[in-house]
Amino acid sequence: TVARLKKYGYESIEISGEPYVYKTKDVRKLLKEHDIRCWGSVTLMFTGRSLFALDEGERAASVKYVKDCITMVKELDGYEMTIVPGTVGKVTPDASPDEEWRWAVESMKEIYDHAMKAGVRPAIEPLNRFETYFCSRAAQAIALAKATGPECGVCLDAFHVNIEEAD
Repeated sequence: TVARLKKYGYESIEISGEPYVYKTKDVRKLLKEHDIRCWGSVTLMFTGRSLFALDEGERAASVKYVKDCITMVKELDGYEMTIVPGTVGKVTPDASPDEEWRWAVESMKEIYDHAMKAGVRPAIEPLNRFETYFCSRAAQAIALAKATGPECGVCLDAFHVNIEEAD
């Protein structure tokens, strides 16, 4: 795949947030062989992963997963980590909006500290209301980024923005 990417003119990639699957030493070597950079990654927030889960153990495991993704990005010489805060496909809350917001901010601040030490910039990605009830619009992602820290950004995906934003 990497050879094909180079053949078709790619210069860089965003790698899936799979730090437990990839051997970064091998991936880094492969990318260097084909002169392709890894600029960052995106979290894969499937069932059991949520930065604002009701279950503390799930929240802690999710924070660890995102931190491990950030470490992977650093090891691949990347500089950006796109973070989807909650489980993709979960459209009903487990707690009050205030509780979930507090948990999300606490989780993101812990992740932010790790990211800043690693030299990787975190960015919140809002999905659309059909995939999540939490953080589905740009304004919500901006609010979460501001609550996280001054270097936390927002990553807008054209597919989701097209569904949710009026402009």
